[in-house]
Amino acid sequence: MNLLVVGAGLFGATVARERALKGDVVDVIEKRDHVAGNIYTESVEGIQVHRYGAHIFHTSNQAIWEYVNQFADFNRYTNEVIANYKGEIYNLPFNMNTFNKMWGVITPAEAQKKIAEQRAILADKKPENLEEQAISLVGTDIYKKLIKDYTAKQWGRDPKELPSFIIRRLPVRYTYDNNYFNDAYQGIPKAGYTHIVEKMLDQRNINVQLSTDFFANKEAYLDNY
Repeated sequence: MNLLVVGAGLFGATVARERALKGDVVDVIEKRDHVAGNIYTESVEGIQVHRYGAHIFHTSNQAIWEYVNQFADFNRYTNEVIANYKGEIYNLPFNMNTFNKMWGVITPAEAQKKIAEQRAILADKKPENLEEQAISLVGTDIYKKLIKDYTAKQWGRDPKELPSFIIRRLPVRYTYDNNYFNDAYQGIPKAGYTHIVEKMLDQRNINVQLSTDFFANKEAYLDNY
């Protein structure tokens, strides 16, 4: 069977490889002049530069972890995020280290009590905007120091003008774990993501065409596949 895969990112490369291993002839077309899509990396002075923003591979699925490790060696990078507010350092996502630095509390119960006290200004009303939603989750202090200005800069609007659902799933942890992810496996490929995709596409039955726009010849492609 002849198959057409549009896009040479991680998903496209996985589909192409698995079908090629089953005997299909796979043509992969990619609009950009390189493979790997948004996880594209290139070496600059020996440093793997993530051209479309940093990407950290993380999963709790052992089969997926073993699969991707066929194509790369990963470092042991653990994503621990910090925020600098006027010279004070706070851990993100919000956890007991954040609460301890903010209020001096030690236990989860103390942190929850502090948040409940500050949440009281909402008088049990259902949050109607991002500001109210944030206060309901982490209280006024954290909102004012670590959420308000960042959100206004990110969206270009006052948080009071933004819908509550934007921040509804804000992670709040009552542990002293600074790991951004909860997954069992995480890391960054030492040789970069481009190397992974190139190895995945290195199959006899896979043909890759770069700088090729599917939509420029959509009807022709649909007729031929």
